[in-house]
Amino acid sequence: MDSRPPNLMLLLLLTSLLHSSYTIDTVGLTILPRSPVQSGTPVTLRCQVRVSHDRIPHLTQSFLLRRDDVVINSSTTTADSFMYELNPARAADSGIYECQVAVKNKSRTSLRQKLDVKGLQTPILYLSNTSPYADEEFTASCSAPEEKGSLIFHFSQRLRNGNVQSIKKLAPTGNSAETTLILRGIGDSLLYCDYEVNLVSGVRRSNSSNSITMIVRELYIIPIMNVLPSTDVYEGEVIEVVCKVINPPQNVDVFLTRDRTILKQAPVGLSHRFTAQEGDSGELVCKAEWGNVQKQTYKTIRVKELFSKPQLTVKPVDIFEGDRFQLTCSVSVYVPEKITNASIRFSIYKHTVKIASSDTYRTVAQPSVNGNYTCKAHASSLTHSFIKESQTVVVKVKVPVSTPMLSVVGRTLVLGKRFRLLCHSDNGTLPITYTLRHPEMLPEVLVVNMPGERAIFNCPPIYKTSELKNFLCHAKNSHSRHPEVVLGLQLLRSDIIEPVSKPVLTMLPGPGDISEGQDLTVFCSVQRGTLPVSFTWYHTETESALASKTFNKLEGSHNISNVQGEHRGGYYCESTNQANETKQSLTITIKVKIAVWKKGLIVGVIIICILLILALIFILVFKRRLLLFKRRRTGELSVKSASTKAERLSLTQVEVNDTANVTPGMIGKSVWSEHASGSESEDQSIVTAPEKLPEPRYTEVQPRQTDPDRAPVKKCTDTVYSEVRKSKQGAPEQADGGSLEYAELNHDTHHRHSADQGNHGDHPTVQDDYLDEIDDSVQIPIADHGEGIPDPMPEC
Repeated sequence: MDSRPPNLMLLLLLTSLLHSSYTIDTVGLTILPRSPVQSGTPVTLRCQVRVSHDRIPHLTQSFLLRRDDVVINSSTTTADSFMYELNPARAADSGIYECQVAVKNKSRTSLRQKLDVKGLQTPILYLSNTSPYADEEFTASCSAPEEKGSLIFHFSQRLRNGNVQSIKKLAPTGNSAETTLILRGIGDSLLYCDYEVNLVSGVRRSNSSNSITMIVRELYIIPIMNVLPSTDVYEGEVIEVVCKVINPPQNVDVFLTRDRTILKQAPVGLSHRFTAQEGDSGELVCKAEWGNVQKQTYKTIRVKELFSKPQLTVKPVDIFEGDRFQLTCSVSVYVPEKITNASIRFSIYKHTVKIASSDTYRTVAQPSVNGNYTCKAHASSLTHSFIKESQTVVVKVKVPVSTPMLSVVGRTLVLGKRFRLLCHSDNGTLPITYTLRHPEMLPEVLVVNMPGERAIFNCPPIYKTSELKNFLCHAKNSHSRHPEVVLGLQLLRSDIIEPVSKPVLTMLPGPGDISEGQDLTVFCSVQRGTLPVSFTWYHTETESALASKTFNKLEGSHNISNVQGEHRGGYYCESTNQANETKQSLTITIKVKIAVWKKGLIVGVIIICILLILALIFILVFKRRLLLFKRRRTGELSVKSASTKAERLSLTQVEVNDTANVTPGMIGKSVWSEHASGSESEDQSIVTAPEKLPEPRYTEVQPRQTDPDRAPVKKCTDTVYSEVRKSKQGAPEQADGGSLEYAELNHDTHHRHSADQGNHGDHPTVQDDYLDEIDDSVQIPIADHGEGIPDPMPEC
């Protein structure tokens, strides 16, 4: 015996269970015998499990057996297998089976196995009556006691001609069903039943049950109905209706009804007497009932009036306060043979209180006469007296419509925009018809039927305040009364806002007279518009507005101080008022002129620059002229040969002075001669000489033949020119202070050609050009006035 305490044993057991390990190896499902099987055969389903574990004591398994995913049985045991028997197996047991085994927190499912049970039991039919009457109810039952599940039973009838007619189909109720059937066809027929089973695999239908012969008999209980004295009677006459069944079976009941109302009931037959009234016309039904079998007979009666139901009328139809109105009670149809018009008496009632014992009632319309009125007609015949009442007439005195008021919705009207007008009468019985008229629009009609409704008209834009006078509103609540009219003058009391016209932008000074540093005032004005008016000025070169101001006049201004170059560009303005309609002016472009002092400064600078340029030009010209004059004063040029006895070619320029053209004091003197002192006074006399010097004449002197035995002379010149003067006597004369010789260094061929041309005497300009060339290339020595000997010729 274990000496350890019980608590310690339990603790060890729990520890071993918590820390035990196990695994489900396999789960198998076996169906014996194997599918398919015939209905009624015993079938066994065995579920086997194999579990591997570390010696866990008393290990339990939970088995779940499913058919078509529906649990049909479960068991918890320590055994490793589970048995389930189907004894006997029926068609309802067909399906897909599987077994699931759970061990602690692990589970595993077997492979799915199919069981197919073939065959259905043939049903059995039972009837409570095999020879019923037509339309008589009887009980029928159909059962298949050995089948399982919910069966759907069908009852059918096979007629004598072989056609099969379905009578009834019942909802699933088990393996048997009972119901009530009715057969209406007279004659014999066969009645049978069958059933069907709904399985997952499909619907299976059984064979037909046993057939039972039915004989359906006719039940002769059709009632006979008579109406006395006739089906057409006058009101007040007595009518008797007889309804009965001939040779009825037991337990037959007879009913007399009209408009689904039972007038009388009796077994087998009945007789009903009543006095015909105005509303008794209609169809009478005589019905015989035996069990659930019914038969009917129909008769239509017509009750004619001795006089018609009275009618109460009101004139006029529209009753207004202060009007007189009349109530009249009359009948339109009566039978003179049975009743006279004189025997009919009339009474008029208000709220069931008699107010007149005649057929008319007159009074003045006031609110107190409102109410419900009726009238009654009393008449008597030889056998009966009648009282008929008219339908109720409601009298309601109307209030005449008051003069309407015409106003602008919102009390603000903006010219040029659509607006709405309200036409309203403070008093007047509804409905009230309002009509708005205007020469420029079609009449518009609105009807106010309910309290709280308003007649609001949508109107087209108007552009002048005076057009409001042309609106008219008519209010009317009676066809017999003239409408109340209101004129549009009331609209002038509304807040009328005229939008601003297109603004005009002006400037002071004008756009073309603006200079830097000036102050510019920009004006914006409109011709029309309701005050106040808001003006906004813009400069096209900036994104934001220059200024925005509101004025109580049609013109506004904005000042720009100290205008500079950045203020040039386009300017425009916008104007608006309470009409919220913004309009923009044309754009005016300005050019900012340069300041006056800047203009003067620029002009002064330009004048100074011009004077400096002129002075520079004058100095350059003066220097050039002075240089020319100095060159002209050059006395003599000489060119000497390099040899000791160089030949010298001289070309003597002879100045011939005509005695007629030369001043006596100047005879024998050259204008190029200068005094030995070379004083400045002589230069001035040369520059200021008023007389034109005679043109020099050139004579080519042929040189002597050179001795061929002599050494050649180094050629530096080909021709030597000498200038000589002739006196009055024609003898050559040297100028005072010495002679001036010219040496031209040219080649031979060119010398000759130039000399030939020099004989023609057309070279007044040779001196100047030649002097310029000499000034640049050859130094021209001036002979000493005392000696008159030319300087030796420079070596080339």
